[in-house]
Amino acid sequence: MDEFSRRKKAIVNIGLIALNVIYFLYLEMNGSTEDTQFMVSHGAMYAPLVIERGEYYRLITSTFMHFGINHIMNNMLILFILGDNLERALGHIKYLLFYLICGVGANVTSMIINLSGYRIVVSAGASGAIFGVIGGLLYAVAVNRGQLEDLSTRQLVVVILCSLYFGFTSTGVDNAAHIAGLITGIIMGVVLYRRPRNGRSR
Repeated sequence: MDEFSRRKKAIVNIGLIALNVIYFLYLEMNGSTEDTQFMVSHGAMYAPLVIERGEYYRLITSTFMHFGINHIMNNMLILFILGDNLERALGHIKYLLFYLICGVGANVTSMIINLSGYRIVVSAGASGAIFGVIGGLLYAVAVNRGQLEDLSTRQLVVVILCSLYFGFTSTGVDNAAHIAGLITGIIMGVVLYRRPRNGRSR
């Protein structure tokens, strides 16, 4: 099977992007994704509701929500470019599990850090899971001697540094979730990824 044929199989990544876009359109048709209260009422992360009311579903639903068109466009572009590489490296089921765990891990860590600093924030976005994807790819590239398909260690390090720089120099960005997602992704990469013996990832 040639490289082009294998590249067409990232169906989970396409599905994740579709879910993000569909839910964004649904929210926009019923309100505004830039309205904080509206977003909370439809599943955004808000620590008091998670802790006091046990609304743990927010740890997942918030990863499929975005504040405005620019937010979702930026995240989905990165996921589209990088997610298929990791899905081919892990396989469909492992990739879906990986993505969800990174998203939840980023949200839990962000919630703990914000609460420890007495900050109550409303958050949403796929960024934590996407940073997880980047972290997983960084590990996979590293164990493949610096190259995985068309990705190199240098390219991923540049993406990480630019993304973190943008986050720390911008307002309203959940940097704790980004870093937590990246670290979770590296850990999950160690757990789930195995370097292929025959040149094909699983």
